[in-house]
Amino acid sequence: MKRPCCLIIFITCLSLSVFPQQTASVQPAGDYTRVITQRAEKIVVSLHITIPATEDSVRNIIIQQYRNLSRIHDEHTTQVKTIRSQKTVDKPVDETAITQVEAARMTQLKKVHDEYLAKLAGLLSPQQIDQVKDGMTYGVLPITYKGYQDMILELTDEQKKQIYAWLLEAREYAMDAESSDKKHQWFGKYKGRINNYLSAAGYDLKKAGEDWEKRRKAAAVQGK
Repeated sequence: MKRPCCLIIFITCLSLSVFPQQTASVQPAGDYTRVITQRAEKIVVSLHITIPATEDSVRNIIIQQYRNLSRIHDEHTTQVKTIRSQKTVDKPVDETAITQVEAARMTQLKKVHDEYLAKLAGLLSPQQIDQVKDGMTYGVLPITYKGYQDMILELTDEQKKQIYAWLLEAREYAMDAESSDKKHQWFGKYKGRINNYLSAAGYDLKKAGEDWEKRRKAAAVQGK
């Protein structure tokens, strides 16, 4: 089935802001520390915190969260590899064991996720916490939400609310994902849900995407 061109545009926009996100297991400890420190610093700068001590605390909390996530994902990868290495001609991969390992990972992720947000809530406003979440997910939520509104001008308030709610949910999962690809997969999953929702509401997404592209090109010409 041919994808609506709107999805191609979304993917193109998002790819501009993606940078590789490797876990600690695939790069030297010093390099990994430098990378996550740079990520945290970039997010903290966007918050415009005026108290140096608070700024330092928030930066350290974000850095520690990246470490926690990396540890959980690395442990999961190691456990799955161990299970798969036990496969022989007479013994298939124990998919039940892999499912249990994945369930344990999700439980751990939920725990550190909640603890992380609780720590940030003690130092930041709700708006600033949203900025942290967007910083950890490349700003996909606001880009995608604006894209849907620009593509389908007739969206009702109820439809906008539903789209935004699903994108919020996607962002919560994407925050904890182990790589940029995995983060985008979470948003892709929810964009599929949104597209089905809009199609069921009677919108022709292919035509809407084509019309949107024409408007974008026309606006670009007028802006020259």
